[in-house]
Amino acid sequence: MKFHDSTDVKERGLARRTLIAGALSATGLTVLGSTAAHAAAQPNGKPPRVLIATNEPWGTYHVAPLLPEARRLGWEIVQLVPDLSGIKPGDPVTVATPDRIPPADLLVVTGAGDWPADCAARLPGLPMIASSLAYQLPVEAPRAAEFRSRLRAITASSPAEAKVFDDYLGTRRPITVVGTPQTDDLPRHTPEPGTVLVLTSVTRSSQTGGSAPGTELLLAAAERLAAAGKHILVGLHPREDRSLWDRYEISSVPSVQASARAEAAIGIPGTVFPVVAAVGVPLVGCTDPRLQIPGYLLSVCSHTITAADAAVTAVAQAKPVSRDVLYEAVGPIGGSARRLLKVWRKAGTRV
Repeated sequence: MKFHDSTDVKERGLARRTLIAGALSATGLTVLGSTAAHAAAQPNGKPPRVLIATNEPWGTYHVAPLLPEARRLGWEIVQLVPDLSGIKPGDPVTVATPDRIPPADLLVVTGAGDWPADCAARLPGLPMIASSLAYQLPVEAPRAAEFRSRLRAITASSPAEAKVFDDYLGTRRPITVVGTPQTDDLPRHTPEPGTVLVLTSVTRSSQTGGSAPGTELLLAAAERLAAAGKHILVGLHPREDRSLWDRYEISSVPSVQASARAEAAIGIPGTVFPVVAAVGVPLVGCTDPRLQIPGYLLSVCSHTITAADAAVTAVAQAKPVSRDVLYEAVGPIGGSARRLLKVWRKAGTRV
């Protein structure tokens, strides 16, 4: 597999194939505000409309960081969801449900789970790109072969993520490294003395997505830290059970913004870990024998623990990661959404 950093090299395209059954609706479609002058217009004079399908069908939090750049360009980004049951009122991401397919210029899949594969199968005429917006495991997904030959391009956040995404898709093709859109607006790290951010995962599986083992360890570690006098600030995963953590301060802002307040962070390693590391926060990972975690997520941890009694010492000794480790795990910082949409435009949208 080859990969290149789009900050230095021109993007390359790929080819792929697809299938699905069902119809996708324009329920709730809205145009993201901008003027036509700022839009990367198609031949018909209209700005591109991009459909996105994710492994977590209702996981709009993976798409939300792309919206500011999409608005600037005048693009429409529409997430395909099976129904509206997992969409909260006021969600900023426009969604479409399986009633009718809105006209579109590009389909982006962020994984090869059942929902992205189904959407790909239903939309065989659309140009298609795979973009990693959340971590996967380096094992070929069972349904990746259904659309692998149809992909025009593949993107990933970092060199390490690109290697994993390549294995996950079962390809040996160029992957463009674009960075993580969440790093486009990183907060300034101004830690409050004694504050530790707890980064949760998901305790219970649901139709929206799976769970991650290790919550018991993380809960116990938080208790040890609180008993040692630390102020516990909780960054909830969007699908986590809030009631498990309501004895502590639960952040009212997303975890990346909350991390600016923390002297250190501890949690079950996940997609947000490299981004929190980019803020400059030292990280401690809680690991469990049942967990499968890509190595690059562990690489940004100053320490990992398997027992709650180790939490206080690990947090006290935690240090930020080196610049080289950070780049390998998170990719280029700043301008990531712009680079990603540039790949989508050049390799994917209709000409």
